[in-house]
Amino acid sequence: MYCVYLLKSIKDQGYYIGYTADLKHRVQDHQSGFVASTRNRTPLQLIYFEAYSCEMSARQREKQLKHFGSAYSALLKRLGLK
Repeated sequence: MYCVYLLKSIKDQGYYIGYTADLKHRVQDHQSGFVASTRNRTPLQLIYFEAYSCEMSARQREKQLKHFGSAYSALLKRLGLK
């Protein structure tokens, strides 16, 4: 099982999008400062995830969201964050 996830920084109110095969472990990595891109943005809150059975599908969805286009905007709107 692969997950695409959305984290929110409590510090700067920004979002981080990623994908992983082990969501619990990956979120712990982010919180512990082991991920360079979020190290200075802790604490972080997991606010959303989507599960996929195929890694390729998860990676495609992550890429789609990271382009910050209509898919990203639609997700934030659906979550009531925009």
